[in-house]
Amino acid sequence: MSQSEAKAKARELFAGRKALFDRLGGVFDNAGIDQRAIVAPVDWYAGDHGWEARNSLYLDASERLFEEAALAAIARAGLEPGDVDGVVTVSTTGIATPSLEARVGGRIGLRANVRRVPVFGLGCAGGISGLATAARLAAAEPGSRWLFVCVETCSISIRLDTDDPAALVATALFGDGAAAALVSTEGDGVGHVTGAGERLWPDTLGIMGWRVEDPGLAVIFDRAIPPFVTAELAGAVDSILGELGLQRSDIDRLCSHPGGAKVVTAIEQALELGEGSLDLERDVLRDHGNMSAPTVLFVLERLLARGLPKRTLMTAFGPGFTCSALSLERA
Repeated sequence: MSQSEAKAKARELFAGRKALFDRLGGVFDNAGIDQRAIVAPVDWYAGDHGWEARNSLYLDASERLFEEAALAAIARAGLEPGDVDGVVTVSTTGIATPSLEARVGGRIGLRANVRRVPVFGLGCAGGISGLATAARLAAAEPGSRWLFVCVETCSISIRLDTDDPAALVATALFGDGAAAALVSTEGDGVGHVTGAGERLWPDTLGIMGWRVEDPGLAVIFDRAIPPFVTAELAGAVDSILGELGLQRSDIDRLCSHPGGAKVVTAIEQALELGEGSLDLERDVLRDHGNMSAPTVLFVLERLLARGLPKRTLMTAFGPGFTCSALSLERA
């Protein structure tokens, strides 16, 4: 749906909290988003949904998205589903037990002995942390082929029963999506994962995450995120690069999770990049919104289409508060 349609629908849905919408409705106009995808018909969001209904929709939608993304990635790698030795699944917007890859594995042709590593709780950092996990597992068993899939259905957690400003801001920013990749030590890949790292800041649990409440998950999305990124990102990136034997001058381009327009600007300022350097990040945000974990992989896909630089540093922020980073070299 278009952002103008989303704003009009939000004004209708938040009618019982008119003062909140009047105060914060401008975020729809300033988010740098033109359109987003959502997994349910728009009228569904006007309903009174509890945990069971929300998670049932999460399972139905996430299974479809997982299947679509996984099969596309396997095909682009020139493989068949039966060639996959292991699966890393990242998803934080619902609960699936059995996990998503177990639910769809038989349908898409994964082997019965495929290894499974489902991961919950990474939030927006999951696209990079999950890819790094798949790379480590592939490196630990040379020749094995690992499928990485991340699926997020952020829109299912839209909440209309709260005066929390974060609920309205999330409604303006988040969309739904999925992405996947194949990782192996053999074959003709488009890039080489040469290292990864994370930084977790103490006493920052309240910056980003979920509160588990009776009607469903409630977003924690602090307005302090952009200034925090501006102040802290450079030190975190330099530390991670140092552990990899690199420095910022070795990096040809960033490939960052575009959490929002202000966050993209904060990244450019923190790392002293030229204004507008993160053009692909803004393009993905414009076309898809913030899909949480898959978003940075949408940026990577566009970077691959443009031509992967010699060395790229992928970055994303997530609950914790965490910065995840991954070094990717052109094949």
